[in-house]
Amino acid sequence: MKIVDEGAKFVFHQDEIDYRFNDSHPFNQQRLVLTCDLLRKAGALPDEAVISPRSATEEELGYVHSKEYIQAVQALSLPAPDREWLARAESYGLTSEDTPYFTRMHEITARVVGGSLKAAELVMSGETSHALHLGGGLHHAFSGKGAGFCVYNDASVAIASIRAKYGARVLYIDTDVHHGDGVQWTFYTDPDVCTFSIHETGKYLFPGSGGVDERGDGLGYGCNFNLPMEPYTEDASWLECFEESLRRVVAAFKPDVIVSQHGCDAHAYDPLSHIHCSMNIYARMPQIIHRLAHEHCEGRWIALGGGGYDIWRVVPRAWSLLWLEMSGHPLGASVEADGLLPLPQDWLDEWGPQSPKQLPGTWLDNPASWESMPRRDEITEKNRRTLQLTTLHLPPETVG
Repeated sequence: MKIVDEGAKFVFHQDEIDYRFNDSHPFNQQRLVLTCDLLRKAGALPDEAVISPRSATEEELGYVHSKEYIQAVQALSLPAPDREWLARAESYGLTSEDTPYFTRMHEITARVVGGSLKAAELVMSGETSHALHLGGGLHHAFSGKGAGFCVYNDASVAIASIRAKYGARVLYIDTDVHHGDGVQWTFYTDPDVCTFSIHETGKYLFPGSGGVDERGDGLGYGCNFNLPMEPYTEDASWLECFEESLRRVVAAFKPDVIVSQHGCDAHAYDPLSHIHCSMNIYARMPQIIHRLAHEHCEGRWIALGGGGYDIWRVVPRAWSLLWLEMSGHPLGASVEADGLLPLPQDWLDEWGPQSPKQLPGTWLDNPASWESMPRRDEITEKNRRTLQLTTLHLPPETVG
């Protein structure tokens, strides 16, 4: 089935780069600037596709976050927070090295959440089938606590809004190398929200959760799926587990809409994980999700950003490939035909001198030139056993 899409929307505003903790923090939204510039220099991001985000209201934030937590975020957003709130900040997860409070935190993060709400509204209203908000994907925040670089959980708020306003069944797909714990626990008992996360096993990586035995609870039992991959997993094993399990999950759950989170930190260059995948998975996973959206959801697909800490060599290419797939731009087919197609020279000329490491010159990588993983067969076999456990309780008629 050849998919031809027109009119996909790209939710973005320059202000979203203000979501930053400090100058040395690994979460650096300069990657949004790099990505948008790459797409524009490639001729793939027309002005008419770009939609500005709005700000989430306190009522909308309250779909997921407690009133007390919202008040704490607001109070700690002041240039000089009150001493009482400073004394309580640790209990809200906002004094950690990962997620320290910062000035205008509430205002800036409410706009991030509003961007994901805007993307959801564009799709659920029928204005477009696909919408992308790369500034979102803050999937670790909980109802009353920030965590893992995330203050508010825009993915959870967007899903809760879809449930409240449209009554749609939502499939959430998380491709970040870190388990999508905040979204999972938000909807752990909800039979109308299915969460699916592929990530490096929590035995070795934050947040330490995401085992195959976390399947949901109460009415939501059987609506939560985790694929914890072994360290040093490579492309073939990652994609084998992702595609087979996701295809079966979608067929069994029968969603009305897909919300996907596209952290791109499972790449071998990423400094915060141990997975050894190439840019190939960031070309292939959006293709798989795109096809499933058309097969099961009448094309309804909302995509968000996420992690990704090699902001020069990995994130701009990975997120650009996602947009090329969502928008049906012909450059995507050209990259698929020739993965070593050169990146725009003017983009390399502009950003190359600023990058701490040499920028790759092509859209995809050449993993054949990388050092081979010595335990490849063992890792592949362990991942296959995980795949079997993850899909164990799916109805047999969904196989194939």
